[in-house]
Amino acid sequence: MSLKLTQLARKSIESYLQGKKFEPDVETKKKYSEKGACFITLTLNGNLRGCIGSLEAHRELWKDVCENAVNSAFNDYRFVPLKKEELSKIKIEVSVLSKAIKLGLGEKVFPKINNKMGIILKKGFNTATFLPQVWEQLPDKTEFLQELSLKAGLNANDWKTAEISYYTIKSEEE
Repeated sequence: MSLKLTQLARKSIESYLQGKKFEPDVETKKKYSEKGACFITLTLNGNLRGCIGSLEAHRELWKDVCENAVNSAFNDYRFVPLKKEELSKIKIEVSVLSKAIKLGLGEKVFPKINNKMGIILKKGFNTATFLPQVWEQLPDKTEFLQELSLKAGLNANDWKTAEISYYTIKSEEE
């Protein structure tokens, strides 16, 4: 029986903590063999503990889940690496992204943006994204885009002249 995506993520993190590389079974690899992009979000006691992912499908989904799970747990610069004693307490969410669709420049496409979308903001070499789940913390569209601009290392109102793309997700939580 193949693993669920959240199980795949957890086993990857567990193996990394043990100094091993996790290798899923053949059935799991087959089930998630299509190229896919995902984000792995780790929370501890309801607080973000790590979140890293891919915006574009460039490898099999099972590989993307395993790699992003390890990176979320140990390489998210905002947090210290996950400790063994935290593993049983973390909650894992896997968000599988659709292909991104370009909308256009921020101010022009503002009316088209809604809280079901994950948003990618790009201006020059600066890029950032917020998953659709972020709308729960930032329900005001202007504030959402201002915070995304800041995340990208831009000024708060640079979203107005930035290229905006969106994607949807399919989410799996433990």
